[in-house]
Amino acid sequence: MHDRMLELVKRNIHMNRRKGQINTQVTLDDDFIVPDTMSDAEQVILDAGEIQLEPVKLQTEKVIVRGKLDFHVLYRREGGGLQTLGGMIPFEETVNVPGLADQDDVGVGWHLEDLETDIINSRKLGIRAVVTLEVRVENILDAEAAVDLGPLPDEGDVPQVEVRKETLPVAAIAVRRKDTWRLKDTVSIGGNRPAIGRILWSETRLGNVSTRPLDGQIHLDGAATVFVIYEGEGGGIQWLEESIPFSGELELKGASEEMIPVIGLRLIHRDLGEKPDEDGEMRELEIDAVIELDMRLYEEQELEILSDLYAINCELSLETEEADFDEILARNTGKCRVADSVSLGQDSRVLQICHSFGTVKLDEVEAGEDMLSMDGVLEVRLLYLTDDDSRPIQSVTEPLPFHYEAEVPGISQDAVWYLEPAVEQLTSVMTGQGTVDVKAVISLDLLVLHPLRVRVIRSAQEQPLDAERLKRMPGIVGYLVQEGDTLWDIARRFHTTIGDIMETNDLASEQVSPGDSLILVKELSRE
Repeated sequence: MHDRMLELVKRNIHMNRRKGQINTQVTLDDDFIVPDTMSDAEQVILDAGEIQLEPVKLQTEKVIVRGKLDFHVLYRREGGGLQTLGGMIPFEETVNVPGLADQDDVGVGWHLEDLETDIINSRKLGIRAVVTLEVRVENILDAEAAVDLGPLPDEGDVPQVEVRKETLPVAAIAVRRKDTWRLKDTVSIGGNRPAIGRILWSETRLGNVSTRPLDGQIHLDGAATVFVIYEGEGGGIQWLEESIPFSGELELKGASEEMIPVIGLRLIHRDLGEKPDEDGEMRELEIDAVIELDMRLYEEQELEILSDLYAINCELSLETEEADFDEILARNTGKCRVADSVSLGQDSRVLQICHSFGTVKLDEVEAGEDMLSMDGVLEVRLLYLTDDDSRPIQSVTEPLPFHYEAEVPGISQDAVWYLEPAVEQLTSVMTGQGTVDVKAVISLDLLVLHPLRVRVIRSAQEQPLDAERLKRMPGIVGYLVQEGDTLWDIARRFHTTIGDIMETNDLASEQVSPGDSLILVKELSRE
């Protein structure tokens, strides 16, 4: 008998491998002069910022991140009234990424950790921001595994091969793509409010957005909340808050309804402007927003692989290697309730809460024993009216800490998780004496992947039987089953088959227990 290779049937599984994530903080600090066309600044009422990133540039084990902070400041003018100042601060950061390869997929996320606006003097504002950049490095890895034995040679002695298979729960990456979805709508201002003279402040935020895969599509539904402060045509400060529901589909080739989505959502463009209604009055707001979707769709599969081979009429030399697969350990959405009181101060009497919103900031996410622990803050900002005519609108921002534990049986330190936090509900109620009761529900959409390292067979080579070794083996032997033994292990060791052991010992199943007695008969050939 000559050495020859047996044919193996192999299968590739696409895995999304996260090679690493590097977080770095960037501090932005700059002064801005109030233009001559604008009034002197006396007090900052609101500030907001948004990071705009350029496409990243890759160098040898380095990622160059360029972008800018777009900021807006609503301030009270000396002598009364409100005005808005906007500007931008550019930045460039080089992030070291050991092991970065050309074929790697690099994504950069950001969190605006802190934004402070100080009045240096009536004509100069100081802007300071702390930005966390998250550089995520991933690649698509094809994990190959032998799943079956191919056709046996039809010449010479046909090897009598025993096959053992193992079933693995595998999460294969089916789709990974970024795309955008556009929202355009119009909000009308009712006749009980004055028409718009000048917009002073506007915000557009996503709320309660859900996504689900369909065949060839992703379905979105949710709401965009629009908040506007404006000066009426006849004077006076007005505000308006509207929730704009939306629903639609985005084409996504390869998507199917049964896939498991991991989809990050972010507003990357928001434009809001006034326009006249049918009567020519400025009573309509036109909203144009763009939502970016960072989409990963996983497909759960039961992958049956060849875990071992041997033959009773020849020797099989197996070449094996370690292969990495992913298993979905947990897929759920948790709800964390936050309740606390926020003090508005005692400078003046509070008349009304105009607007409130919250931002979730995660400080630490850590795997523990059968659970994932999350600590963070819900940063709540309240805008309110006072009875002080010189300072009629004020705001306060307060961090409310929270802790949440998600049950994830079997989680380990090398698990990979995707976590999307969002504010699902937020209510603010005045309780008197300058305090507000804040209640919120934070949703935490979680997917945990557990790495599976498995020995897979790369090749099997047929070789002549070791006759001398076989002669030394007894033809028949009594055997006492040991702890950890399986019928496969016993059959392989004593040169027989599972079927023969079961027939000889009149076994109803392949299950054996320590202490069981077996009669084992050496087998040379089935013929």
